[in-house]
Amino acid sequence: MLSEETKQRALRILERRDVSRKELITKLTDKGISPEEAAETADWLEGLGVIDDVRYAGMVVRHYMAKGYGKARIQSELYRHGLPKELWEEALAQYQAPEETIDRLLRAKLKSDCPDRAELKKATDALLRRGFSWREINAAKNRILGDNDYYEESI
Repeated sequence: MLSEETKQRALRILERRDVSRKELITKLTDKGISPEEAAETADWLEGLGVIDDVRYAGMVVRHYMAKGYGKARIQSELYRHGLPKELWEEALAQYQAPEETIDRLLRAKLKSDCPDRAELKKATDALLRRGFSWREINAAKNRILGDNDYYEESI
């Protein structure tokens, strides 16, 4: 049987922000709750609909898309939040390559309209770190700088 104290701790955690089932269990065990009681508490909250990993995965995808991150970075965040891989595909179905965002980020990284190889590489590397695919970055480069062979060779 769940203790009232454990229920209250779990609810206080969830008052601050939504968390995944795994994150809740980890936070409770970090506070000295046994892993079994933490899992039982998570089961109880799932039964009430308070925690829902499917809903939370969708929220994570929307949040990081809005922050201007690419699919690879969003997958990394889904993993970091302890969401099961089975939920990723459904959540990532919401992902659409945000052309405007990639274009804006690339323009911000480029210091000139005619960047040299080093500047272009630095800008595209920054977008790769944000989780955008090479295909998305290359399309943005072509939209901004044109389909110039010089740029194709430079990366």
